[in-house]
Amino acid sequence: MMAEVLLRPKDKIGIMLEAEVIRADNFAQKRAEEIEKLHVWQGPAKLLLGDFFDVDVRGSGPAEETTVLIEGDVTRVKRIGQGMKAGRIEIFGSAGMHLGAEMAGGSIVVHGDAGAWGGMEMKGGVLQILGDAGDHIGSAYRGSWRGMSGGQITIGGNARSQLGGGLVGGRIVVEGSVQNFCGIRQGGGAILVKGSARRGAGAEMTGGALAVLGTIEQFLPSFVEAGTEENPKLGDLQIEGRFAKFTGDYAVSKNPKGLLYLREA
Repeated sequence: MMAEVLLRPKDKIGIMLEAEVIRADNFAQKRAEEIEKLHVWQGPAKLLLGDFFDVDVRGSGPAEETTVLIEGDVTRVKRIGQGMKAGRIEIFGSAGMHLGAEMAGGSIVVHGDAGAWGGMEMKGGVLQILGDAGDHIGSAYRGSWRGMSGGQITIGGNARSQLGGGLVGGRIVVEGSVQNFCGIRQGGGAILVKGSARRGAGAEMTGGALAVLGTIEQFLPSFVEAGTEENPKLGDLQIEGRFAKFTGDYAVSKNPKGLLYLREA
């Protein structure tokens, strides 16, 4: 049986809320009263989810058949879907930081923008942001070198800096443009930017593939041209057109395996 859990913010949230309890697999087969009593953090205060959201549960089912619907702006709610393994979250508004961090399965769709660190160290599942995204999407934690290792992130608008930092697997597709150091320390996986990149794309790259369909404002001199390629494949994603192909980043390795594609005009 399908289950839906509807969350509506009661009031505008002031101090940021840490709410990693908002997960489809955590809500599965719980009554509204049980969900309302789950704990969240606001600064040093341990509070109840029901202090901030009205909760309505319709039906009951396993995690795989549970959908969480969030109606309203939750830009000041952090860690929604963190570590989720199954089920679906759909946000009709914008979302806060760390959305879908460490997610291993299931799907999250945001009908708006998302803050920084979305999909951080993601292992599986699908994260779809229909608007713009902040810094460090699909990247590694501070002090770590291993970022997203599986799954798929799509961004309908633009993304800020260090998208896919430390990416080792999975796929990130950006319909718009990115800012600085897209694919920094990338060791695997694939990044496709359909717009342009500002500077430092592929910095410290040792593996994987990064393609930019627009222009790179400041191209790194530590990449070496390796001819051209028609309709290259980024993992299981094939892109159309004629591309200049580069290898790098030779600033960090004498034999780097990273591939950077720049579409020719």
